[in-house]
Amino acid sequence: MAARLPARPVSDLWDLSISDGRVASIEAHDPRAPRLSHLPGVLDASGCLLAPSLCHAHIHLDKCFLLQDPKFADLEIERGDFAEALALTQKAKARFEQDDLLRRGRQLIEESIRYGVTAMRAFVEVDADVGFKCLDAGLKLKHEFEARCEVQICAFAQLPLFSGPDEGKTIRNLMSEAVVRDGVDVVGSTPYVESKHESVQQNVEWISSLALEHGKFLDLHLDYHLDRAKEPFVWEALETFKRNRWVEEKGKMITLGHCTRLTHFDNEEWSRLREAIGDVPVSFVGLPTSDLFMMRTNEDVRGTLNVPKLIQEHKLQAAIAVNNVGNAFTPQGSCDPLAIASLGIGVYQTGTRTGAEILYECVSNRAKAAMGLPAAGIEMAEGDPADFVLLDSAGPEWRCRKRLAEVVYDPPEVRKTIKGGHITTR
Repeated sequence: MAARLPARPVSDLWDLSISDGRVASIEAHDPRAPRLSHLPGVLDASGCLLAPSLCHAHIHLDKCFLLQDPKFADLEIERGDFAEALALTQKAKARFEQDDLLRRGRQLIEESIRYGVTAMRAFVEVDADVGFKCLDAGLKLKHEFEARCEVQICAFAQLPLFSGPDEGKTIRNLMSEAVVRDGVDVVGSTPYVESKHESVQQNVEWISSLALEHGKFLDLHLDYHLDRAKEPFVWEALETFKRNRWVEEKGKMITLGHCTRLTHFDNEEWSRLREAIGDVPVSFVGLPTSDLFMMRTNEDVRGTLNVPKLIQEHKLQAAIAVNNVGNAFTPQGSCDPLAIASLGIGVYQTGTRTGAEILYECVSNRAKAAMGLPAAGIEMAEGDPADFVLLDSAGPEWRCRKRLAEVVYDPPEVRKTIKGGHITTR
């Protein structure tokens, strides 16, 4: 009751009713009507902003909090580059066990829910070192939190599939077993880690075919570099998707993460990319905290995709996400998607109200769309999923955020998370 809604005048308050996990009605609030907040199932918003819930379109569940966990205290950052991050993570993975995977993963999901998250794509690695340890923990957490957060599990090959030890055969065999596990929603890989171009091609062809064969979403970490001399692989990847007839795979999105090489594109190249994508269900996910920490450049390039520009100027599907929390790839930041949106104000230099609203969408309905999930837009209407975050303020009334732009400029600490019409914040 008595909630402010995005895309509506800030002076107006609204009452929403929920039925079967969806918005049944939205009616103007009558201030003369008796307060019903004492009744079960009634939430008095007290004039606070009720907005579509938040979403992690891309977050690593198994590698979180490694810099804080006492078990990995000796694995400190000394150089802060990609090679070191990879080496430190491999050392940590050699010590992974169910207890710490569940402890750290559970903490990440709990913190995310408190921030307003109702859905996430959680990456868990599969390789010869960890086997199915990360996947087993991820699937257990998916089941544990299913009533409070939709945890979309991505079985992920971080290491090469066609180069390295035994030319990647072991990892391919493990991934072939992982894809048929109950609860695995997505398969993914990192083609850029392969040692030669031919292996990159094989990687994308194999993992996309695996996804298609088993009806899974596909998520690739692609073109994660800033080398102008190196032709981006996105062109060949798109040809692979078309050849494999992804357009006919209704509802199964392809997500391309990082893609930092594309920051060198000019408007002509972006137009060419939009045309090349055509009807292929591709969405880009920018990962600014990780990209800005890992990508070194002396040029006037910020090292991360300008997601608002992709959306506004190039009409591409895109979102932004947290990616890593508390590890050598991304030591800074938290589980809060709004912190990423707020960071975007400076990174993308988009301080307008419209720009801030797009950034909110990038960690809300656009993020859910990248995962292939239904989502309420900021207009909010009858029939939308009843997945919300109530954005409150611990300060005086005038500090209560009344617009999405205010929420992005200065994210409030006090929030209530609602999934399917039920409060999930503990």
